[in-house]
Amino acid sequence: MPYNKQGLHEALTPFLSPCNDGCDYREQVGLDGDSWTVLAYLSQRYPHSTPTEWAARIQSGRVLVDGLPAHAESVLRRGCELVWQRPPWIEPDAPRSLSLVYEDDDVLAVAKPAGLPTLPGAHFLQATLLYLVRAYASDATPLHRLGRWTSGLVLCARNPHARTALMRQWSAHEVGKRYRALATGIPDRDGMTINTPIGPVPHPLLGSLHAAAPQGKPSLSQVIVLERRVDSFLCDVRIATGRPHQIRIHLASAGHPLMGDPLYGPGGLPAKDSRALPGDPGYHLHAAELSFRHPGTGRTMTLECEPSPLLRCKTEMR
Repeated sequence: MPYNKQGLHEALTPFLSPCNDGCDYREQVGLDGDSWTVLAYLSQRYPHSTPTEWAARIQSGRVLVDGLPAHAESVLRRGCELVWQRPPWIEPDAPRSLSLVYEDDDVLAVAKPAGLPTLPGAHFLQATLLYLVRAYASDATPLHRLGRWTSGLVLCARNPHARTALMRQWSAHEVGKRYRALATGIPDRDGMTINTPIGPVPHPLLGSLHAAAPQGKPSLSQVIVLERRVDSFLCDVRIATGRPHQIRIHLASAGHPLMGDPLYGPGGLPAKDSRALPGDPGYHLHAAELSFRHPGTGRTMTLECEPSPLLRCKTEMR
């Protein structure tokens, strides 16, 4: 039987201060760092900070080599452990809660709100789905990620067997994925099959990002129009592949960019001279359904997550 816990979601809201606990960044120095000084290596490898900033961190004792405070002119050797003890910082604003959709001993499914990053990065550490999930269940690991401003279902594994079994299904394209989207324009058909290849294209700030590209990887999306509005339409999108930003790119390549998308325009490419980034807000996209074989029982499960009112058809409104 399909599993649907609609309306029974439990909110997971651990206490979170705007200031996190800091983080230790660790790496084992490779051949490319052998014989470099600590300051020269960090300045070259991590240019997001200036040599002066790295020198101040080293001077403060927050950079360690094999567990001991380093000096700027300390010489690194291949295989040594290099650690930067980043002090606590105030993270950007983001939702600090999510909802539990389903759980058992093998899997955990949660509903991610728009605006919450899935994984740490770009100044986010504790205001992430990973942190919130593990505050509730320390054994849970997300199996996939959603874009920061995409809401909806994220599936987690709770043990190595479940993770391996589910990742095999993902690799074999056996996991069913249905999204709800609000796109621009009025389509003349009730359904579309979009197979525009997706690959890297130049970007003025990032160097490159994924977009429609003739030499890109094969990609497939099936679109079903649910409701036409004045200048937009609601649709369900099932994806057979999982390329980065696939739905945003595919609908844009078909002439129907997502409503409010600041990045992808007609053709599935960034607008000329655009400085928008993939993580910028504005678009409306929701991961509404996941179908998979349960790693413990082998039975097919279908989990659903209701979208926001804006993404519901009139017939779905209560």
